[in-house]
Amino acid sequence: MIFKRISCWLSFSSLAFAGTIPKRGSPVVAERQAASTTSAVPDGACTNGPRTRNCWSNGFSISTDFDAKSPPAGVTRNYNLEITNTTANPDGGGSKPAMLINKQFPGPVIQGNWGDTFVINVKNSLQDNGTGIHWHGVRQLNSCQHDGVPGITECPIAPGKTRQYVFKATQFGTTWYHSHWSAQYGEGVVGTLIINGPASANYDEDLGVLPLTDWYYKPAFELNEQAQHSQTGPPEPDNILVNGTHVNKSGGGKYYKMTVTKGKKYRVRLINTSVDSDFHVTFDNHPFTVITADFVPIKSWVTDKLTIAIGQRYDVVINANQTVGNYWFRVQPCGNNKIQEANLPNIGAILSYTGAASGNPTSTGVTLPTDCNDELSKNLVPFVPNTVPSDIVPADELDLNFFTVPADNNLFRWTIDGSTQIVDWNTPTLEKAIGGVTDFGNNSNIYSVPTKNNWYLWHISNQAAIPLAHPIHLHGHDFYIVGSGTGTWDGTSNGLTFNNPTRRDTATLPAAGYLLIAFPADNAGTWVMHCHIAWHASQGLSVQFLEQQGSIKGNIGSTSSYTQGCKEWNQYWVPGNHPYNQTDSGI
Repeated sequence: MIFKRISCWLSFSSLAFAGTIPKRGSPVVAERQAASTTSAVPDGACTNGPRTRNCWSNGFSISTDFDAKSPPAGVTRNYNLEITNTTANPDGGGSKPAMLINKQFPGPVIQGNWGDTFVINVKNSLQDNGTGIHWHGVRQLNSCQHDGVPGITECPIAPGKTRQYVFKATQFGTTWYHSHWSAQYGEGVVGTLIINGPASANYDEDLGVLPLTDWYYKPAFELNEQAQHSQTGPPEPDNILVNGTHVNKSGGGKYYKMTVTKGKKYRVRLINTSVDSDFHVTFDNHPFTVITADFVPIKSWVTDKLTIAIGQRYDVVINANQTVGNYWFRVQPCGNNKIQEANLPNIGAILSYTGAASGNPTSTGVTLPTDCNDELSKNLVPFVPNTVPSDIVPADELDLNFFTVPADNNLFRWTIDGSTQIVDWNTPTLEKAIGGVTDFGNNSNIYSVPTKNNWYLWHISNQAAIPLAHPIHLHGHDFYIVGSGTGTWDGTSNGLTFNNPTRRDTATLPAAGYLLIAFPADNAGTWVMHCHIAWHASQGLSVQFLEQQGSIKGNIGSTSSYTQGCKEWNQYWVPGNHPYNQTDSGI
């Protein structure tokens, strides 16, 4: 079979089996060791401002290890989101059916400060769809039931019903939120989230979020079914959007414009919210300073281009020090990603100085790479150092494979150790885990992470016949990238990084290569790790980490809203009461 992009070909090294919690010992070798400061007096009392972005409040600064120290006390931020059936025409290429949050695309920007508590009411006003909102990259420390993954941490929100998500902002930076119900976020159920905090470089003003995505003129659910039964995979996207807008091949639509004043520095929050596209980005004539990778502050570095995989975020600072005028912000699909609108003269947005003449830019830019590899680890150095135990070792190696069912119109499924993940919307993993279940059944892809605060190492291998890179996203944790490269891992510690390795929640598995990630078991719950290509997640390419099963119930507190949500869903999802059945993994 030939696919436009190959799936995430994984082998997992850990002591776990799909479906049943293992009975053998843990591969953990050491407790977590975290350095909570980067200087003798890291947490100053200075006030955050244009020349003191490293400051935050008394006792908290950019040097604070937010995994080791509770965030400052904040306020409660209340938001109401409603998802409805509607139409969308963001690039002027024609109106199509869509599912939008508060009738806008992207959905509302949710914003608060480090330490705030978010209370977000999500109403499902869709006619025939369940839903559920995942807060991408948010750790959900001791709040697993609010991670928003139907079939894993909750039942879907039934049509006409509302669910309340509550979580504390223990991290700061930039992210997005989206439906995790099948391929629904491709229909438009996407928004952005800003958590203000300190930064590792100064800037005058914040230009806000800049989400980038591919855009299809056909409904995502239709394309998802095509991908599951096609020998060539889904069609190419019809266009790209920058903050929800772009021009089309006929000249309609418009470019998104960022306005700056000469002499000032600006923070820009870049997010890849795509279904199936990684991007290279650059600002013509404006090298920029990179200050975060996902939610992790890094030691700032200067570049003129970035590669952003699906789910990744980078916060950057640009210096408006060029001649007053208009400049392209370029967005180019990488690797084998193709956009049908690629015959456009320019793809992206406009950086416009105050006082510049109207009209599109005539600027030229740097040559962008063609591969889809992540940024080099040497450039993504966490500002707050942490150490991974150097003697941590993986255990059994589990392989990913695939199968097809010719009798079912060539149904295609990815498997891990012979099992493709298919979630149970009616009885989520979290419910079973709290109930003490130890055998989660076929298609659960459960891997045990049992010992509190101890480390686990996972070996992800991509040796597929068609070698392409793929984004891997973990819920409930940031992970530490101790190794990555082409070819196969030799099983030794040669070339691995244990002293302050790159840390983030989404990383690229190299083409024909491997990725070694580690994280401590410090957040009891049920957490999914999956390829963030939406079609591949739907085809079952994901696993679940069952972390500290016996501690989950005591750590997460009240599950009343979760229980009510499952009662409402089970009353809705009965035979004859919905016009379709679950045909994919469910996430």
